[in-house]
Amino acid sequence: MKRVTLFRHAKSSWDNEKLSDHDRPLSARGRRDAPRMGERLAKRGLAPTLLLTSSAVRARQTAKLIAPALTNAKLATRIEPRIYLASPGQLFAILADVEDSVDELVLVGHNPGLTELANRLLPDLALDNLPTAGAVAIDCAMDSWSGIDAGPFTLRFHDYPKNKG
Repeated sequence: MKRVTLFRHAKSSWDNEKLSDHDRPLSARGRRDAPRMGERLAKRGLAPTLLLTSSAVRARQTAKLIAPALTNAKLATRIEPRIYLASPGQLFAILADVEDSVDELVLVGHNPGLTELANRLLPDLALDNLPTAGAVAIDCAMDSWSGIDAGPFTLRFHDYPKNKG
């Protein structure tokens, strides 16, 4: 069994219009929401050994802010430039490359790729939009990440900052 949590970066700042999209940092709301969501992930029992993040500034900042709550002593963070603006097919390829010693990971990335990937893995979820700092945790009945495109997949949970449930 493998587990992947798709986590969209927290809210980014648009204060500096001269910055490229890749270089935009988190907004004050993003800096507030990310650690709170990290705590909520931990309370739901997530214990990843890998935090795989886009190279975009806002994604790296998000990963850094959620990591302290994910108290697995073996947690490693890896920056993966291919995640930035990746399509679902590209995200499948990135996940398929993960070493099989990793049973649980969090992938910090971007829309529309994350929403589309969540819907491919879990069609019944029918997610319109994964909000910023939103997470979709998925159990994958497989022994190797190379089988990520086969499934079956089960929703463990879907959560986001404004979720009161």
